[in-house]
Amino acid sequence: MRLSSSSIPLLSLAAAATATEAGTLSSASSPQHIFSNPSSFSSSSRYRIPTSYESAVLGRRILALSPLGNLATTFPADSDSHDSYGAEENRPAGLGGMPHTLMEYVADCETDGNPTFLAINVETTFKNVRDGSNISLAQQWTPVYPPDKRIKSTSTSTSTFSRFLEWLGLGSNNEDEDNNNNNNNNNNNNNNNNNKPRETVPYSAANLPRFSLLGYIEKIDTSSSPEAQKALSECFVKKHPDAKYWLPGNRIHESEFVRLVVQQIYWVGGFGDRAYIGWIPVDEWKNVTRQEWEDVSLPGEKKGWKEWSVDGVAAASEL
Repeated sequence: MRLSSSSIPLLSLAAAATATEAGTLSSASSPQHIFSNPSSFSSSSRYRIPTSYESAVLGRRILALSPLGNLATTFPADSDSHDSYGAEENRPAGLGGMPHTLMEYVADCETDGNPTFLAINVETTFKNVRDGSNISLAQQWTPVYPPDKRIKSTSTSTSTFSRFLEWLGLGSNNEDEDNNNNNNNNNNNNNNNNNKPRETVPYSAANLPRFSLLGYIEKIDTSSSPEAQKALSECFVKKHPDAKYWLPGNRIHESEFVRLVVQQIYWVGGFGDRAYIGWIPVDEWKNVTRQEWEDVSLPGEKKGWKEWSVDGVAAASEL
């Protein structure tokens, strides 16, 4: 049930809006806490910050579904690399210790959360690894579908009062009106498709989960098992069909399958009032089962999601 504006005196609205500006009125967005649930918070509440293990399950789903990531390494000291790579790459001097990050094909071909890579030995990333660099993988979730309802900004002159009206259920930001506006916008967009470029990131990326895996590179040795080599190749090519040209034994580049042995995990689940942000214990990451990550869903896997809603986050974390 929504209140009508006539049920509350205008003076009271103005006074409460002033209280909101002063920070004396709590926000309507649940949960009201930041980064962790208070000790008195009910564990049965639908709106709560997920645990580190629940976040690990979501992270393992991201790893399983996301084919790309960024691998970060550092260049070795100039004296260590100049002779071996200087002439070959025309590598400039002064790169020692500098970070180097590039996109890499990723596959989830093992059961314990260690990502699989097809290492092309001429790649600078894997040259740095051979020269002793540590390594990390960063991945972020990219929704399959854009949200039906976007996070919207408000003007500075009316934002406080508008937020208070929305908190009371009196604002114009109700779902029916948003849907009508979205339909009108879609019609207008259809009419102007030839004149306006499409939005390249039609969602709030800051509100979506991402993580960094820190560890070291280890060769996956399948020399004694042709069946294991075949299964590994099929797994990787299923995720990356063009990689069939660079499989081990190809005539173009020397390559090998490697894993990133995960030692540490840093997780940002989204906004801190509704998502876990922090380190995930490595045993939690490795103990997640396939059944667990298959049973959850991420924002935007299905149509009809609202990126400002806590509901989707809560549903994804209820294991």
